Amino acid sequence: QLQLVESGGGLVQPGESLRLSCAASGFRRNFYAIGWFRQAPGKEREGVACMNDFGSSTKYADSVKGRFTISKDNAENTVYLQMNSLKSEDTAVYYCAAVSLIGQCVLDADAYARWGQGTQVTVST
Repeated sequence: QLQLVESGGGLVQPGESLRLSCAASGFRRNFYAIGWFRQAPGKEREGVACMNDFGSSTKYADSVKGRFTISKDNAENTVYLQMNSLKSEDTAVYYCAAVSLIGQCVLDADAYARWGQGTQVTVST
């Protein structure tokens, strides 16, 4: 069955960049949307960005528009989240998730069936 593994988190200073990776394996050919979500301590899980299988649909949370970019490498079965101009409020555990979906992706965590284990992103001086 589909498995997702995130990597690329770490500790950076405000204004710096990180690129998160979400490697997928064990899936049958199907149409999947991939979403990136984050959860900070004491807060609900928040949708950050998503992309549908064809890459024709992307969505971003208002808080990250213009700073984060979601992309995919089909040959590597990997989805990336490029995060620029990081702020302290971006500090959270970041998760990628997948759902079998044709059409526009959604930033609703309840819609996603498979989740990775998460990777910590800390933005601090």
